[in-house]
Amino acid sequence: MKHRVGIVGATGAVGHELIRLLEERMFPTESLRLFASRRSVGKHTKFRGEKIPLEEASERIFSDLDLVIFSVPSSTSKVLAPFAVEAGCVVVDNTSAFRMDPKVPLVVPEINAHTLEEHNGIIANPNCTTVVALMGLYPLHKEFGLKRFFASTYQAVSGTGAAAIRELEAQTRAWVEGDPLFNDVYPHPIAFNLLPHVESLQESGYTKEEEKMLNEGRKILGLPELRVSTTCVRVPVFRCHAVAISAEFKRKVIVEQARSVISDFKGVEVIDDLENNQYPMPVNRSEVLECAVGRLRQDTALDNGLSLWVVGDQLWKGAALNAIQIAEELFERGLLRCPVG
Repeated sequence: MKHRVGIVGATGAVGHELIRLLEERMFPTESLRLFASRRSVGKHTKFRGEKIPLEEASERIFSDLDLVIFSVPSSTSKVLAPFAVEAGCVVVDNTSAFRMDPKVPLVVPEINAHTLEEHNGIIANPNCTTVVALMGLYPLHKEFGLKRFFASTYQAVSGTGAAAIRELEAQTRAWVEGDPLFNDVYPHPIAFNLLPHVESLQESGYTKEEEKMLNEGRKILGLPELRVSTTCVRVPVFRCHAVAISAEFKRKVIVEQARSVISDFKGVEVIDDLENNQYPMPVNRSEVLECAVGRLRQDTALDNGLSLWVVGDQLWKGAALNAIQIAEELFERGLLRCPVG
């Protein structure tokens, strides 16, 4: 059985990757409709050799669709996703709009695909940094029991969007040519710089991005008391997020055992040979399906502690790929239908 698929936000960075991955992974698609803002109407995008017209997104577009993937501002998802569900669609939402709704599954398929059985029409895709971190932590949690973790993130500018990519490119050229560095997207120049400021400041003193790691991590892992402290940093890298993690477990962790446990987990690759300069780096993880883990070592500050370094393509596993994997899991489980009532 094939399905009628729609993508809302088809012209953005994640939207482009969604279209590409739908084709490359041969998702059973009967038809594909692409939606964007009014200014994109009249343009076309190729899918499986055909030119697909871009249509304006509105509440009236969902009647002939089975699956709709949203990759738009959360305010747009909040407005349009309920119309899609009302029309009988299943929604996979890439935004933060529904992530903490207790009635909405927040899913990383390798970790908690079973929660898809509880969906009421909407499934939330987690924040990209949360996904990358948990892909490294979850196999360890299954084996040793996670108690708490500390994380420092190194987040690429493409997580902000195309304008941030252009700004980094322009600032890099300006620096080479000896010209002033002008910034618009970020509060300071990002080229040759680090910004410990990802998203808005919250009352807790953490940023919104940092709070996502705590709240989403608890929900995905089913650990409502999990203790997490995160510092999120924007770095002058175009693509792929990295996370340095120090984690404490309920049971003693042996490094070689941890390496074996992670290696056996689907969706994660271990690259951990420091003597030969082999470790995960953003420059060689772009457009790679798996996340990569390296720098595995005993943590000297935590009881039963382990330190690790995780790198993943935030446009793929952190967004588009995870959304497609959710859709694939829904298809395999016979859940691509919107529950009634």
